[in-house]
Formats: sequence, structure tokens, C-alpha cells
Amino acid sequence: MYTSVNNEKIKYLKKLQNKKYRRQTGEFLVEGDHLVKEAYNAGLLKELYVEQDNLNLDVKTYLIDNKITKYLSEVETPTGIFGLCQIKENELKGNRLLILDNISDPGNLGTIIRSSVAFNIDTIVLSKDTVDPYNPKVIRASEGMIFHINIITEDLFEFIPKIKGKYPIYGTKVDGGKPLDEFKTNKFAIIMGNEGNGVKPELLNMCDEYMYIPMNKNCESLNVAVATSIILYILR
Repeated sequence: MYTSVNNEKIKYLKKLQNKKYRRQTGEFLVEGDHLVKEAYNAGLLKELYVEQDNLNLDVKTYLIDNKITKYLSEVETPTGIFGLCQIKENELKGNRLLILDNISDPGNLGTIIRSSVAFNIDTIVLSKDTVDPYNPKVIRASEGMIFHINIITEDLFEFIPKIKGKYPIYGTKVDGGKPLDEFKTNKFAIIMGNEGNGVKPELLNMCDEYMYIPMNKNCESLNVAVATSIILYILR
């Protein structure tokens, strides 16, 4: 049983709360039985750290005490269940792409990931300034769906020209756009942008067509996760 926060293995797990360290090691930590089981089902769970071993998973398992749980936990009510997971190496695939430009809020990205799985997106393409998908808040907001979708990170100014002509590229624009329900296609690349500033103008200019969500005039805009979910549902 691990009982000291000064143990090298425990200090290693703690360091995985840092994005740079996650990228260097190719590993990340999840907390809670639901996320651990999703990682296990996806074949990405490497080790399990628990106060009580009652999950019965076929993976190397270590016991920890409550002091370690409090040290590692990032939630108000710690569960005493942690999983060391492997970051899956992904590549561009499929006909249905969602491109995210500078999404900064972890909750929004997690919700978008969850909706992307629900509505059959093949690949999510993140800009380099988008929040890290392995941020613990993103993973929790995704409800574990991060383990079930293809995610890559690219320089969008280089990536979009590469796919232009291979995919119809859609952006969102109220002025000069078409209503969302006029789009009927099974192959697309949709660009969604930052919570406050939207898609960078230079990227928006690369789009082939623009769409908008018809809504009550008293509402100026929607949260990016809500808007993305609506668009993906209509195009599902």
C-alpha cells in the first residue's frame, strides 16, 4: 500500500496534473469509477490506484490510503479511485470533421467531445491554442467520451489548406450564411471558435460556405458547446 506523498510513484501521478508533463510522458490520470471503467473498456487503462479494490478489473492494481487520495484528487468529494491512462496516438480519418479554434473553457471542450461522440463525428481537430483535451476538467465534462473519439492537434493555418477541396468547409456566420437546416451532407469539416471571439477571421475566410442557427432575435448568441451540439445533431 502507498501511504506517503513523497513516494516517487505518487509524485509522478501528481505531476500528471501538468499539461507539459502529460505530453512528455504520454500518460494522464483520471479519477472516479465511471472514468476508470471507460478507460478500461477502451483499452487505455494501464494501472489502477484505489483505497478499496472492488472494481475487479484485469489491470495492475495498487492500494493507497486516504492521505494519498486527498493529495491526488482534484474534486470536492474524492472517490479514492484513480486510473493511470495512456494517451492514444490518433490521425486524421473519416468524413465528418469538427475543427475547434481556440476553445479555452475545459467544460465547453468536454461537452463538445461528448456531443461529437453522440452525433457521429469521426475526428476532432484542435488548434494548438485550444485547452488540453487531457485536462482533468475536460475529461470529467466529457463523461469519459474522450476515450471513444479520434482527436488530433494541428496548426489550423496549415491544416485547413491541406483539406480544402477534399472536404466542404463550413463556418458559422449570421450575416451571409444559410440556415442550418439547409445543409444536407455526410462529408464536412465544421469550424467552431473561441467563446468570446469566435473563429479567427483568417480561418473563417478559408470556409466554402457559412451557416447559422435560426433563433429568437432576443438572443444574440449561444454558448459554443450548445451551438456545436445543435449543429452536429442536425447534421448527424
